[in-house]
Amino acid sequence: MNKKLSFKKTFEAKLRNSQVAAKKKAVSLFTGMSVAHVDDEESNTDDVHHVEKALPGGDFYTGQWYKNLPHGRGNFMWTDGCMYIGEWFKGKIMGKGKFIWPSGATYEGDFKHGFMDGQGTFTGILEDTYKGSWIMNLKQGEGTYSYPNGDCYEGEWRRGYQEGQGSYRWQNGDRYVGQWTKGLMNGDGKMVWSNGNRYEGSWEEGFPKGNGTFKWPDGSSYVGVWSKDGKEQNGTYHPSDSQIDNLDWDPQQVFFEDLKDCKICPCEKILIMPSEKMPNWTGMAKENNRNQRRSDGSLSRYSFSDFDGFSSASEENSRDGDERGEIINPEGSATKASSPQLVMAMKKQGKTISRGHKNYELMLNLQLGIRHSVGRPGPVITLELKSSAFDPKEKVWTRFPPEGSKYTPSHQSCEFKWKDYCPLVFRTLRKLFDVDAADYMLSLCGSDALRELSSPGKSGSFFYLTSDDKYMIKTMKKTEAKVLIRMLPAYYKHVRSFKDTLVTKFFGLHCVKLTGAVQKKVRFVIIGNLFCTDYAIHRRFDLKGSFQGRTTAKPESEIDPTTTLKDLDLNYMFRLHKLWFQEFCRQVDQDCDFLERERIMDYSLLVGLHFCEVPTTPAGNGDCENGEAPELSQASTDQLVIDPTRRPSDRLGIKIAARAEKTVRKTDSQLVGEPTGVTCDVILFFGIIDILQDYDISKKLEHAYKSMQYDPTSISAVDPKLYSKRFRDFILKVFVQDT
Repeated sequence: MNKKLSFKKTFEAKLRNSQVAAKKKAVSLFTGMSVAHVDDEESNTDDVHHVEKALPGGDFYTGQWYKNLPHGRGNFMWTDGCMYIGEWFKGKIMGKGKFIWPSGATYEGDFKHGFMDGQGTFTGILEDTYKGSWIMNLKQGEGTYSYPNGDCYEGEWRRGYQEGQGSYRWQNGDRYVGQWTKGLMNGDGKMVWSNGNRYEGSWEEGFPKGNGTFKWPDGSSYVGVWSKDGKEQNGTYHPSDSQIDNLDWDPQQVFFEDLKDCKICPCEKILIMPSEKMPNWTGMAKENNRNQRRSDGSLSRYSFSDFDGFSSASEENSRDGDERGEIINPEGSATKASSPQLVMAMKKQGKTISRGHKNYELMLNLQLGIRHSVGRPGPVITLELKSSAFDPKEKVWTRFPPEGSKYTPSHQSCEFKWKDYCPLVFRTLRKLFDVDAADYMLSLCGSDALRELSSPGKSGSFFYLTSDDKYMIKTMKKTEAKVLIRMLPAYYKHVRSFKDTLVTKFFGLHCVKLTGAVQKKVRFVIIGNLFCTDYAIHRRFDLKGSFQGRTTAKPESEIDPTTTLKDLDLNYMFRLHKLWFQEFCRQVDQDCDFLERERIMDYSLLVGLHFCEVPTTPAGNGDCENGEAPELSQASTDQLVIDPTRRPSDRLGIKIAARAEKTVRKTDSQLVGEPTGVTCDVILFFGIIDILQDYDISKKLEHAYKSMQYDPTSISAVDPKLYSKRFRDFILKVFVQDT
């Protein structure tokens, strides 16, 4: 306790001193500066020249200037005490620079588009230091972290966590060398204690798990299967030739004694990212022009952005959005209103299923059954499943009479039977996907009703969304259920091996059987909703890589943000950061190989776009007049969302920052258009969906029939091997590496 109090006092004193030092730096940098207000008339010269500016919100910039934008060397200070000293490129923090937080923490190194990106050194307020590679504000690649308590990690990082091969040295001399996952010892590794003891073998979530060997300095050893659960622990002690003192040694001592001081020190959290402080120079320039036009009596109202129909967000709306005068920039942090970037909330899809709806009783049945399945006691979940858990006969029937039974509650719906398919497998999948059982049950079975999407899909399936948008319930045919059960062992192995897989995440497979004369069965699967996000999805595309029927049969006036467009409607290519692109290519290959082995075809990549800014030409000038941006409905712009907790993604396919470049098709046979140079920053959401269609006899007949009318390679129903190749080739033309 005394150590904790001492550490807290040291931390608070350090914070106070660093804040004083930061203010002194600000005074020395900006005191006595002759400043020009940002609204002042600019010089007409196109040459790079030096300026000193006071911005409307109280921020300051001094440095080189070119065409109404910082360009070259420049210093920027925000009113909250943050400072940046370094290089700029056309209004963006780009190149070498130093960012200083009010706390006294610093980052010095490479920047790209305002992100810490490249090689750089972060020094925290307690002088803990990370020196290494960064990607979009996250530690990624090789790097070394020296912690304030004397610990040190050296090795690979991924998305801000220790991941890959790395070495951790504790201040007391203990050392681990091996594999890591999300900041924990995970995989094969070796721990060497300062007293000479060592363990070498498998690890899981920071503890020995699986086969491993513990050795003492005298040569004696213990070999076996390790587990924190003493009931699963099993091994053999091998004494040395000269010593037999450890015969009574308990292997659980490793978990509760030897490892108790080997805690991984957390990295200092960066609460404000440099990219979140990026000034919106374009917005300021527009406001200046509008202010001038208003003074002439030619314009009484203005909008923050002309791109993609965001013009309904008026000046008055912006003031009502947040009492603190804060708004959201593209990276998602709250910044002062001098940088007007708005994040729009989409109107929720679907129609709420209330009493009187034709599927109201079915919804009650689903919720009753799911509550029973998830809440039912079961064995301790382990990721090592026996083959019997995947047996198609592994299913549980439960009867739900209205008056209730020994195992089921009374309810207001009709009597029905409930079936769980492979319940242990899906319970384990939910654990693998980090789904909390209580949260899962609350989302699906809470007091809020489900929402039914307006029309069934092409397959005839109906879709229901939970009130929090986290999960989607899809009704399915018997053939689809059979395909899922057949491929379940391979699916489980695949998603366990590749945590960044893009394929649909399945959380449960169930069936409701209504009693009575009809005996109707409704099978359904619970899947994750790819577009569960606070970001407005402005455009969505379903991409397969085929021609026939791959356009939306809607007039332009009826297309809104909820419309799912198809291959021939696509007029963008997406430029990903180098490491994201490499991961994307690798994962698409792995997922397609899996689907090809399982004889699956007709799947697609579902892509959602959130536009962050006005599109720009290669010269860096705004092109909102000629950007040909899609118009958004009023419903998509009727509410402002403020969420300062947003952070970059830690999983492929979710909240990926990228650049979208407009494309134009010059011939009807061109599936991917040619780039135009008009780009804008976007946030991408994507995943592979509809993975339950195998190449059965009906698809073979469809292929034969359509091949007589169209080019066989242009239709959707083709052999899984050809489908996989065509899909990959197309997707990797749409997604390219940013340069």
